[in-house]
Amino acid sequence: MRSGSKRSSSGGRAAHVPRKRFGQHFLHDQGILRKIVDSVAPSPGDAIVEIGPGEGALTRALLARIPRLTAIEIDRDLAARLAAEFPAERLAVHCADALEFDFSTLPDRARVVGNLPYNISTPLLFRLAEHAGRFRDLHFMLQREVVDRMVAQPSTPDYGRLSVMLQVRFRMKKLFTVAPGAFRPPPKVESAIVRMEPIEMPDVDAKVFADVVRRAFSARRKTLRNALGLTEVDFEILRLDSRLRPENLTPADYVRISLLPNR
Repeated sequence: MRSGSKRSSSGGRAAHVPRKRFGQHFLHDQGILRKIVDSVAPSPGDAIVEIGPGEGALTRALLARIPRLTAIEIDRDLAARLAAEFPAERLAVHCADALEFDFSTLPDRARVVGNLPYNISTPLLFRLAEHAGRFRDLHFMLQREVVDRMVAQPSTPDYGRLSVMLQVRFRMKKLFTVAPGAFRPPPKVESAIVRMEPIEMPDVDAKVFADVVRRAFSARRKTLRNALGLTEVDFEILRLDSRLRPENLTPADYVRISLLPNR
């Protein structure tokens, strides 16, 4: 599991040297691995997909409970190691960049797990949100500050574009934090595990919604009147105070703004 996160492989092989360009830190804490698997609570019939398995610490823990797993790994050496360790009927390894992977090819109701590389976490989360309807749930380890932003409530310091864009598609819960010492090499920040459960997307144009949210938080210190260019009539229709700021609105408020004519 990566975010980096990974540990030396079983079977006495030399430990893989973490590659900075992939943001690799290898999870080695067996207690944390157990907590992650217990949080996912996989069943034999589940279609489990792991993003960034790395040296396979979480992969092995999951395969101890389920008969088959799909993995997406960008590092060719690590992908080859995993493919050599497990038969294809137990582990299907895709050597690919998760940012470019076609998630529409995954089984319906897939359950996704992984430790997302911190340097690509936000664009990858946005990409996964586009396919939210295909997933049963997602469990990720991320930088703690990112998780805090994901689950933040309106009118709090961490609430922003990421909060709105994800909360309109997922019900989210921060499960627990992970100290740097659980990894090799230790990252400079704390990590956290988040659970994401898809919810029905409101009947709104996704591109219009994304544009409204982007424009709002590009000017988050301004009032709504100045940030979005809405008229007083618009605010009357929306029943919103034009003096509010973007961080004061709920995801549902942004949906209603997106449904205004000519948005």
